[in-house]
Amino acid sequence: MVRGAADRLFLPAKGLLEEVGDMMILTGKTIVSALRPPYPYGGEFVQQFLFALRLCWFPLMVSTIAFGYAAPGLQASNFLTLFGANDRLGGFFVLASIREFAPFVTAIVLAGVAGTAITADLGARKIREELDALQVLGVDPVKNLVVPRFLALMIVTGMFDVFAVLFGIFGGLVANAVNHQPTGPFFANLLTNASIPDLWGSVLKCTMFGAIIAVVCCYKGMTASGGAAGVGRAVNQAVVISTLGVFAFNYVFTQTLLATNPEIINLK
Repeated sequence: MVRGAADRLFLPAKGLLEEVGDMMILTGKTIVSALRPPYPYGGEFVQQFLFALRLCWFPLMVSTIAFGYAAPGLQASNFLTLFGANDRLGGFFVLASIREFAPFVTAIVLAGVAGTAITADLGARKIREELDALQVLGVDPVKNLVVPRFLALMIVTGMFDVFAVLFGIFGGLVANAVNHQPTGPFFANLLTNASIPDLWGSVLKCTMFGAIIAVVCCYKGMTASGGAAGVGRAVNQAVVISTLGVFAFNYVFTQTLLATNPEIINLK
């Protein structure tokens, strides 16, 4: 009875650790397959890149402008107005938009739009036994299906981060105008506090977010089972696991960035 209770208690943790291990193995296989010739996935890579670009640009624009306007824009502006320091709003946007909001919103949009499409596509192929048929024909599913999606999502996520930063700052400018503040102090304080580590750290972090989302979504799609309902469960699990992985990686990356660049901790 004790062993049965222990098994029921630790079974979810055991399953989680096994899935994480399998995802790490898939990551290693994907990187090796991407670097090792031949490279037959060029057409699929372009198709997946344009697919993610076409689906995600509008939700990303709306989300980042809304986040930039509401949370760090209006809320921070109202707080700074109490102290007569509304000219410091631009420096706050270095913390809010460049370091955190832009990468996070980009990752969430990509996971919810492109990631779910990848999981559903690969899950449907798994249910129809297309992946098994490819292996029988001697075609490597990792090189031909996972690698192009992995590279496309990494590149498009890093590229979208730049646009997310710009859209977020635009939302801050709208909030600044709503509070009847001039734009000169906003940009002066923004440029004073923005640094090269902030910019490359934001892009690099968001690119790694794309890699995490791609690996998780491809893994859940390629291991889906149970028919159409199983594909739906795989899609839901992929979004949840991707979001948790993004949060965990963000914590480690941000702490490492601040520890290696202590000059960016304090606002000027």
